[in-house]
Amino acid sequence: MGNLFGRKRRSRVTEQDRAVLQLKQQRDKLRQYQKRLSLGLERERALARQLLRDGKKEKAMLLLKKKRYQEQLLDKTENQISNLERMVQDIEFTQIEMKVIEGLKIGNECLNKMHQVMSIEEVERIIGETQDAVEYQRQIDELLAGSLTEEDEDAILEELNAITQEQLELPEVPSELLPEKIPEVSPIKNRPKPELVAAS
Repeated sequence: MGNLFGRKRRSRVTEQDRAVLQLKQQRDKLRQYQKRLSLGLERERALARQLLRDGKKEKAMLLLKKKRYQEQLLDKTENQISNLERMVQDIEFTQIEMKVIEGLKIGNECLNKMHQVMSIEEVERIIGETQDAVEYQRQIDELLAGSLTEEDEDAILEELNAITQEQLELPEVPSELLPEKIPEVSPIKNRPKPELVAAS
């Protein structure tokens, strides 16, 4: 009754999810069967020993044949479990691959839409307009700042060179010869050492 006016909800469970669930349930049933067979093998082996002790060799032989058949069944069961697990892994990996492909498809569609909005001609036009705007702004800046002539530019460069030359001027080399004898250094006066007083 609660669903009278509403839409029927779609289940999030996909066919692949149902298939994986059924495969896992089948695998679990096979494992239970495998446990029962293993327990039965142990019982039959113990029973065959008991029959041999009692001298019933024919019955022991028949029981060992049955045990051998069940061991073969156990091997087949193990192979079937391996096949089921491999199939579950293949399905799960294929689901991941499908999501990756779907993501790539959406990304490709998005890139195509962006390329439609911005063609190469459009980008070139925008770059050209930007360069024109920068050049126009530079011209405005020159007019507002009072543009410099080439003579002014040359004078500025000469002044810059003169300042750098001043900073690079090195002191002149002395023309006199250096004295050969190094003046003696006055000895350091020894201070008297304080006397040590023994503790009483």
